[in-house]
Amino acid sequence: MFSKLFRKTPLAWRQLMKEKTRLAVAVAGITFADMLMFIQLGFESALFDAAVKPHRNLQADLVLISPQFQTLFSVKSFSRERLYQTLGYEGVQSVNSVYISTGQWRNPETRLERAILVWGVDPAQSPFKSPEIKQNQHHLKQLYQVLFDQAGRPEYGAVGDIFKKTGKFDTELNSKAVFVKGLFTDGASFAADGNVITSDSTFLELFPQRQPDRIEVGLITLKPDADPEKVRSQLVNGLAKDVRVLTPEEFAKVERTYWEAGTGIGFIFGLGTAVGFIVGIVIVYQILYSDVSDHLPEYATLKAMGYTDNYLLGVLIQEALLLAILGFLPGFILSFGLYQVTYAATMLPIFMKMDRALKVWILTVIMCSVSGAIAMRKLRSADPADVF
Repeated sequence: MFSKLFRKTPLAWRQLMKEKTRLAVAVAGITFADMLMFIQLGFESALFDAAVKPHRNLQADLVLISPQFQTLFSVKSFSRERLYQTLGYEGVQSVNSVYISTGQWRNPETRLERAILVWGVDPAQSPFKSPEIKQNQHHLKQLYQVLFDQAGRPEYGAVGDIFKKTGKFDTELNSKAVFVKGLFTDGASFAADGNVITSDSTFLELFPQRQPDRIEVGLITLKPDADPEKVRSQLVNGLAKDVRVLTPEEFAKVERTYWEAGTGIGFIFGLGTAVGFIVGIVIVYQILYSDVSDHLPEYATLKAMGYTDNYLLGVLIQEALLLAILGFLPGFILSFGLYQVTYAATMLPIFMKMDRALKVWILTVIMCSVSGAIAMRKLRSADPADVF
C-alpha cells in the first residue's frame, strides 16, 4: 500500500511543476485564503480574550453579580447586603466589593473626552491578581488619585510615557481633577478602550448619583479547606434570587457569551472564515480542473493501461495536499506579521496560537481535498476510446 502511494507522489509533483505559473497562482490563492482565515479567527480570539481579561484578573473563589448582568459595557448593580450575607455561610473567609461604571476621560493635550471604564475598589484590600496594581494600590487611599491602564487606546493621551518620565500626570475624569499615581496593563476590549482604577471613595465622588450600597461585583474568598462547589450550592439555595453566584470562569463566560451570541460579532467572524474557506476551494478547484483538462489524453491513456479511477483520484488528492502544504506555510508566516501590525494599530491581544494554526491547517487540507474530489468528475470523463 505504502509503496503504491509512494509511486503516485512523483507523478502528482510532476503534474504541478509542468505549469510553474499556474502553480504560483494556486499557491498565492491558497496563501490568501489561509491568511483570511487566520485574520478572522485571530480577531475573534483576540476580541474575546480582551473582553474577559478583566474578569480573570479578579481575585476570588466565587463571584456575585446581578441576574441582569451581561457585559461590563452596561453593568447592573445589586445590594451590598447580599455580599455581607455570604459571611454567615460555612467556608466563606472574606468578601470584597467592586464598583464599575463608564466615565469620561479628558485628554489634556487635545481637550477631547473619551469613554473609559472606571473601577472603584477598596484601597486596603486589592481585588486584583495583577502585581502592578497591588504594588501601587496604596496610592488610592488619597482622594482623586487613580491608576491608569497604559495598554489603553492612544486617544487618552501619552499617559504612560509622561508618567514614566515625570512621575505624574494630571487630567480630568467626569469633569473632576484626578492625578495618575501608577500604571497597570490590561488593554482595550469590546467593553472599553481603556481602564482606570480608583478607590471606592473617589468613585462615589466621580459618580455622585450612585448609591454607596449598590455594587456591581461581589468577590468571595473561601477558606483553604472549603469546597467551592459545595459553598456555591449553599449560596445559590440560601441567597435571594436577585443575585447570581458564579465561579470566576463562569463570570468570564457571561461576558464572552454576550459578545459571541448576543451580538452579530460571532456570526461576522464565522462568516469571514467561511468565505476564506470557500475562496480556497474555488481557487484549488480551478487549478486542478485546468490541469485535468490540459492532460485529459494522458489520463485517458493511463485508464487504457488499466489504472482505475480511484488511483487517479489518489493522484489528484495528492496534488491537492501538495498545494495545501505549499500554500499554508507562507500563509502561516505572513499571518505573524499581520498580527503584529494589528496589535500595534488596535492594542488587542492578537497572537498566533498553535490550536488556531492546527485548525487552519485542517481547514486547508479539507479545502484542497474537496477541490480534488470535485475535479475528479472531469477526470472520470476521460474515455480511452477517445484516444485510440
